[in-house]
Amino acid sequence: MKSKINIRARIANKLKRIALENIAGIKNADMYPHTKDVMLDFDHIKLYYWRPQHTLAQNFGDHLSKMIVARILAGRELSLEEETSQKHRLLGIGSIIQVAEDNDVVWGSGFIGCPEQDISKFKKLDVRAVRGHLTAEFLRARGIQVPDIYGDPALLLPHIFPNKFKRVSKAKYSVVPHHADYDKLYKQDAAHTINPMGSWNVIISKILEADFIIASSLHGIIIAEAYGIPARYLRVSDNQAIFKYNDYMSGTGRGEIKYATSIEEALEMGGQEPIENFDHKKLLDAFPFDLWAIK
Repeated sequence: MKSKINIRARIANKLKRIALENIAGIKNADMYPHTKDVMLDFDHIKLYYWRPQHTLAQNFGDHLSKMIVARILAGRELSLEEETSQKHRLLGIGSIIQVAEDNDVVWGSGFIGCPEQDISKFKKLDVRAVRGHLTAEFLRARGIQVPDIYGDPALLLPHIFPNKFKRVSKAKYSVVPHHADYDKLYKQDAAHTINPMGSWNVIISKILEADFIIASSLHGIIIAEAYGIPARYLRVSDNQAIFKYNDYMSGTGRGEIKYATSIEEALEMGGQEPIENFDHKKLLDAFPFDLWAIK
């Protein structure tokens, strides 16, 4: 009986160690990880997007990359979890081009804008679209060919999910912080602040309940504008280079972004110049379906 108890204890301890190692492995993921949800042992397309360190929570803007790509693929009965003729890495939403590697495929990504964070070593990229003209200039200066196709893929949400999200007026305004600004803005206006670290569908639904969006989150602004809601950039810290906001503006045919430094100032300023002539079809048509070809 005693030996059976010892065996059970050893098994229990071993299972506990395995569980802890798995949790540690997830929490210690690097700053720009591949999608880690599924590990496939055959050639396939890896979607690369940012996830924060030391937490299992997801930043909704970056997670949109997975949701949008999956939705577009489903329209042609394709998925990220199927074998392809060759393996490739796809960069979609996010300021992640500085960590691109040779032969990566780029569709809608942007440069982060901080020279000290430019760790790029690539010499060859397959660029189908970029977030804006500033990213295009960054790449062209490095000898990379970039087509004149611009826009953040999150702008496609109303077109690829035509019935999923609806505008419902419930709040005069809402605040969508960059995740690094959340604590500061929550303390200032808890009643109107949306936590960006959560489920993408609920966050989008909350954004669409507001008549006006004030955001230090770039994708807070993008989602609002995609659905025709006035938005204003709120800059309450220097944790993000303004480059990516101006890059987005340039990709939608507008000039430099004008920002507020407080919620009160944002309410006074109102929404920024709206998007007028963004060609969503051009960006959607640039999606690299050819990567999924089977020869």
